[in-house]
Amino acid sequence: MLISGRSALLAFVSTSALMCAPVAFAQEATPTDDAAEIGEIIVTGTRAVGRTRLDTIAPVDVITGETLTRSGTGTETAAALAAAAPSINFPRPAISDGSDHVRPATLRGLAPDQTLVLINGQRGHVGALVNVNGALGRGSTAFDLNTIPSVALGSVEVLRDGASAQYGSDAIAGVINLRLRQARDGGGLTLNHGRYDTQYDTARGSHEATDGEQTSLAGWIGLPLGEDGFVTVSGELQKRDPTNRSDYAAPSAVVGNTSTNTVLGRFGDPAVESQSLWFNAGKPINADWETYAFGGIQHKESESGATARAYNNANNVLAIYPDGFLPLINTEIVDYNLYGGLKGEAAGIDWDVSVGYGRNVLDYRVTNSLNASYGAASQQEFDAGGLKYDQLTLGVDGVRPLEFGLIEPVNLAFGVEYRTERFEVYAGEPASYNRGPSAGGGGAQGFPGFSPANAADEDRNNWSAYIDLEGKLTRGLTVGVAGRYEDYSDFGDQFTGKVSARYDFSPAFALRGAVSTGFHAPALQQQYFSYTATNLVTQLIGGLPVTSLIQAGTFRVDDPVALALGSKPLEPETSVNYSVGAVFRSGGFELTIDAYQIELEDRIIYSESLGTTRPSQSAATTTAVQTLLAPFGVSAARFFLNGVDTTTKGIDVVGRYRLPTDTLGRFDFTLAGNYNETTVDKTPETPSIGIPTSDFFLFDRSNILAFEEGTPKTKVVGGIDWSLGGFGVSAKATYYASVLVANNAASLDYETGDKTLIDLEGRYQFPYGVGLAVGVNNLFDEYPEYTPAALNGATGSVGFPSYSPFGFNGRFLYARLSYSF
Repeated sequence: MLISGRSALLAFVSTSALMCAPVAFAQEATPTDDAAEIGEIIVTGTRAVGRTRLDTIAPVDVITGETLTRSGTGTETAAALAAAAPSINFPRPAISDGSDHVRPATLRGLAPDQTLVLINGQRGHVGALVNVNGALGRGSTAFDLNTIPSVALGSVEVLRDGASAQYGSDAIAGVINLRLRQARDGGGLTLNHGRYDTQYDTARGSHEATDGEQTSLAGWIGLPLGEDGFVTVSGELQKRDPTNRSDYAAPSAVVGNTSTNTVLGRFGDPAVESQSLWFNAGKPINADWETYAFGGIQHKESESGATARAYNNANNVLAIYPDGFLPLINTEIVDYNLYGGLKGEAAGIDWDVSVGYGRNVLDYRVTNSLNASYGAASQQEFDAGGLKYDQLTLGVDGVRPLEFGLIEPVNLAFGVEYRTERFEVYAGEPASYNRGPSAGGGGAQGFPGFSPANAADEDRNNWSAYIDLEGKLTRGLTVGVAGRYEDYSDFGDQFTGKVSARYDFSPAFALRGAVSTGFHAPALQQQYFSYTATNLVTQLIGGLPVTSLIQAGTFRVDDPVALALGSKPLEPETSVNYSVGAVFRSGGFELTIDAYQIELEDRIIYSESLGTTRPSQSAATTTAVQTLLAPFGVSAARFFLNGVDTTTKGIDVVGRYRLPTDTLGRFDFTLAGNYNETTVDKTPETPSIGIPTSDFFLFDRSNILAFEEGTPKTKVVGGIDWSLGGFGVSAKATYYASVLVANNAASLDYETGDKTLIDLEGRYQFPYGVGLAVGVNNLFDEYPEYTPAALNGATGSVGFPSYSPFGFNGRFLYARLSYSF
C-alpha cells in the first residue's frame, strides 16, 4: 500500500533523527576512496579554501563521476543527475518542438533558467532555444546539461541555496557546478548498450515494445603536459533510436474507418546521434602562477515526431500521403565552449584572471511533411531556419585572508566580470513558411519555418562587481556576508546580498542558515524571440464574414501587436531566499536536513494565446481581441511578460551510512528526500486595452497549476550499494509523488499517479582493468497514468503526459563493458 509523499518524508526525517542508526543515508554513490567520501573539498558556494561538503554554511551535494556513469547507459547527464539528487527533476517532453531535443532540468521545482550552471566554476552559457510549448519550463531558456557527457566529469557539486550575490543572475534556486575530470595519467574506455523492453496500456488498448536501442562509446585519457602540467581529454560517441508510446488511432483517423490497432503517432524520446569532445588542462608557469584551459564541442543530430496527421486532415494532400503522415522535426545542434585563464599570487592576493566563450546553434529541418497550400506540388522536406546564441565573459577574481585576531583569518573574495551576449533568429527557406495558391494551411506541417519577419540579431552587455567575506568569529561560529552589483545595457542595474551563518556545537552536530536576495535577468531569447504562421482565416469583423491571410503566433515584447495587448519591457525576476538546516555526523553516518523558502516576484511567463477560444474568456472577449488585432493582420498573439509571484517551500533530507565489514564486504546505505511545494500568490493584472476581459486573461488555469502541481511534491531516493573484492551490486528505489496534468477546463484534469521505480545493477571487475556490468532500470515496468482518449485526439498521438517526472518509456535493460588503465 502506498502512503502519501508528505507522510513518507516526515516519517523518514523523524526516524533518522531519532535513531541515528544504520538506516541513515546520502545521495552520492560509492566513491573509490574513503578519504574522498568523508572529506571532499568543495568549491561551490564558498571561496574559502579547504571547506568540505559537510563543513559548508550552505548545503552542497557532491555527485561523483562514477555515480553518473552508473545510471543506465550514462548517455544523458541531466537524467543521471536527476536519478541521484531528489531536488533535481528531468521530465522527458514529447511532441513539443525544440523541447524534445533540448530537455530542461529543474531544481527545487523552479524554472530551468532559475538555476545557474558553472563549468569548473566559470559561468556556462544557456542554449539558443526558448521553451514555448506545453512542456515543463514553458517560457524559459536554460543551460543544456546534456551537452557535457558524464565521462568528462570528475564530479558535480549541487548548491541548494540562493547564490546570486556570489555568482550573479540565475542562481535563485541554486548552482550546479560541473567539475571536469583532471588527470595527467591513466584513462578508460566504456562501451554501453541498452534498450527498452516493455508492456504498457494506453487509453485505447495494450501494447508491447522493444525499442529505444542505445549505444555509446565513451573514453578519457590523462596526459602529462611537461613535467608538472596535465591535459585530460574525454569524448563520447552516442547513437539512440527513438521510442514510441503513442496510443492507437481512432477508427475515424484510419483509411476505411475500421482499424483498432493502428499507431499513427510517435510519442517518445527522439532519435539521437551525437559526438562530444572535451578537454581540461593546466600547467604551472613558475612557483607562483599557473595557466589553465578547458572546453569542448558537441555535435548532435536528433529527430522527433510532431502530431500525426490523419488521411482526412484538412492539411493533408491525399495525392502525396494517401494514408496520412507523421511530420518529423529534425535538429542539428552544435555547442561550443572554450575557457582559459591565469591563477597565481601577487601582493598577498590569490588572483584568477579568466576569459570564456560559449556558443549554441540550433538548426531546424522538417521532413516527411508538406505545405498544404501548394497542393500536390508541395515539397516534403524543408529548411525551417534556426537559432543562435553566444556569450563572452571576462573576469578577474581575488582571494585574500585577513587577520582580525580571530580564531582564524577571515577570507575576503572580490571580483569583477564583464559579459556580452548575442541572440539570433534566422529564416528558413520560403516554402517552409509561405502560403501557396491552394487551400489548406500554409507553412511546413509540424513546424512552420521562421520567416524573415521573425529574424532577429540582438546583443547586450553587462558588468558586475562582488565582495564576499567568510570566516570563523569563534571556534563554533562561522559567518558569511556577500554583495553583488550588476549593470545591464538593456534593463538597468540590480543589487543582491546574502548573509549566512553556521554554528558547530560539536564535531558531530551543527546548525546553519542563510538569508539572500537573488534575480534572473530577462534573457535575450525572451525579449526578441518571435514565431508566427500565416493561415487563411474567416472572421466576423463588423458583423460581416471576412476571409484573409492572417498571422498567429509569438510576437516580440516591443512588437506593435504585443504592445496593443498590453506588453511592456521585461524586468528582472527577483527573489528572497530563507534557509535553515542541521548537519549530523558520527563515524560512517551522516545526515543533513535543510528547510527553505523562496519568494519570487515578477516571474517572466509566456502568455496565453490571446484571440483563441478559452473556457475562462467569454465569446465577447475573444471577438474583441480579434477585432483589436485585425488591423495588424493577426488573429491570435502571445508574448513574454512579467507578473507572476510565487512562494516555494520545502525540505531536503540527505543521509548516508557506510558499513565496512571484514568478511561480508562493504555496504553503503543511501536515502535522500525532497518535499517541495509552490503556491502562486499573484497573477498578471488584466491590461487596460479598451476591451472586456476576465480573470486569467494573460495567464490561465493550466499554467498556474503547472507552477503549483507540475513537479512532484515529494521525491525520495533510497539505495544499497554492496562491494566485495571485484563484485558489486546496487539496488535503488525512487518514489515520485503524483503530478497534476492541468487543463483550462477542470473536467479535463488528470494525474500521473504515485509511482515507485526499482533499479538494479550487478558488476564484476576482472583483472587488468576490465569491468562488466549488467542492469535494469524500472524493473517492474512502471508508467504514469495514460492520457485519456478525449485528450489525445483521433490520431492518438499523445499516449502519456509529458509532465511525468520519470518519463514514459518503461523497463530499460543495459550492459556496460569498461577498460581502465
